[in-house]
Amino acid sequence: MEFFFQLLVDGLTVGALYALIALGFTMVYGILLMINFAHAEMFMAGGFIGYGVLNLLSNETTIGIASDALPFLSFLETTQPFFTTTALGFVIMMLITFGVSALLTGCIGMTIERLAYRPLRNSPRLCALIAALGMSIFLQNFVLITVGHSLIFPTPAFLANMNAITIFGGVRFAPIDLIIFITSIILLLALDTFVSKTRIGKAMRATSQDKDAAGLMGININSVIALTFFIGPALGAVAGTFFGMKYGVLTFSMGLFPGMKAFTAAVLGGIGNLRGAMLGGFLIGVLEALAAGYISIAYRDAFTFGILILILIFRPGGLLGESVVEKV
Repeated sequence: MEFFFQLLVDGLTVGALYALIALGFTMVYGILLMINFAHAEMFMAGGFIGYGVLNLLSNETTIGIASDALPFLSFLETTQPFFTTTALGFVIMMLITFGVSALLTGCIGMTIERLAYRPLRNSPRLCALIAALGMSIFLQNFVLITVGHSLIFPTPAFLANMNAITIFGGVRFAPIDLIIFITSIILLLALDTFVSKTRIGKAMRATSQDKDAAGLMGININSVIALTFFIGPALGAVAGTFFGMKYGVLTFSMGLFPGMKAFTAAVLGGIGNLRGAMLGGFLIGVLEALAAGYISIAYRDAFTFGILILILIFRPGGLLGESVVEKV
């Protein structure tokens, strides 16, 4: 029984990352009826940006190089011990890392929407799909050329010194897993509240139902779509930074399989349905962990995509149904 609960813990942690990425897919589809395949690269970009920010705040060598190039950053030499040795410093460093990564990645997403997708908004859907695939390839190769094939993600010293939490007598919960799960739940609930309760969220829902009618009611459609392309990549950036902290490595192609599994999660829950994407992410993570533990880790990915095929065949609307209005 301990083995089952350990797999459940691992699956929920990975599922939280899938859920964060899946929200970007489902938000864009809900408004534009478009599968943004470049969204997986927002996950990758967020991880690399998070790596840079974390290194700049905690690594003495990086701080020295940055201070030589930009003297106004010399204050980081005095803050580095605070960030790396104290609990409060660690929390503040994590907030800065995730905040900067989410902000910059969100801006990248808005830029992509403005330059690559908006000019094709009234074109056939295939044009936008090809543009998304092209942008995905461009971003991967841009990172490969400018940064390199892979980077070793640093583990914060304060986090490395924390002991794993043991529950149910033998189930281990690593500190990073606990942080990922709690942070993801907070972000998912915050997004759900934002979309369902706020004025801007209502504008987003109105735009997803009928863009033309929403525009006639005074809603700025371009602003709503731009905001969607900011929120989705920002959440993906948080997932990418967490991925680097958990697994310790970043690669230029790291978004491929998590992105495909997050898309599977969005379809499983109901494409265009925010709560469905959340549910689908956690389900995919848990089912994947159980398949790896009880069947074989070699069939983990095959099991995940087998679920996608079955869902498309027997319940194409997903578990909670699509949240997309059919135009007639």
